[in-house]
Amino acid sequence: MPEVIFPGPEGRLEGRYHPQKDRDAPIAIVLHPHPQFGGTMNNRVVYNLHYAFYNMGFTVLRFNFRGVGRSQGEYDQGVGELSDAASALDYLQSMNNNAKHCWVAGFSFGAWIGMQLLMRRPEITGFISVSPPANMYDFSFLAPCPSSGLIINGSNDRVAPPADTVNLVNKLHEQKGITVTHDEMEGAGHFFEDPYMDPMIDTVRTYVRRRLTENTR
Repeated sequence: MPEVIFPGPEGRLEGRYHPQKDRDAPIAIVLHPHPQFGGTMNNRVVYNLHYAFYNMGFTVLRFNFRGVGRSQGEYDQGVGELSDAASALDYLQSMNNNAKHCWVAGFSFGAWIGMQLLMRRPEITGFISVSPPANMYDFSFLAPCPSSGLIINGSNDRVAPPADTVNLVNKLHEQKGITVTHDEMEGAGHFFEDPYMDPMIDTVRTYVRRRLTENTR
């Protein structure tokens, strides 16, 4: 997997870029959990999401937010990280301008950033939010949520309690024109430790494959 360095708002950002041979391949970016709690692009959930998308025929980019790994800058409360994600998507699109589908996937803090990116970028056709921290961050900006997606969390999540995720999903269900699919995995924690990782990734794979055949927003 090629290491890439691309320009971000605060200097260089470090990523891993995995292109397909097909010039028309769909594209996806994967966003990592909280930088101040050890979150990096090599987080296990992020890594597995990256390969799930690649194995479904996507050209994929994951990267380190500012101040993580070899990415320049410092943590910026989510404001700068959203700008980093926008720069990553620009970079990915610049090399794949024939892509018909554009997806964003995020885990925990990355899910919050991913949902904000969704609001800014109408070309995003689908999203995956794993363990969105609806108890810690305000998701009310999703009004209306511009595209359909999957929210997946564990019933034993101690970091982002399931009740908060359900409230978020219920709000999104009231919106017309999109479908938010929710899957709460019985027994799984915030990080989908084994044996929950593989079934979680299978759920993502099944969902994305279905969406690609439907061609819906």
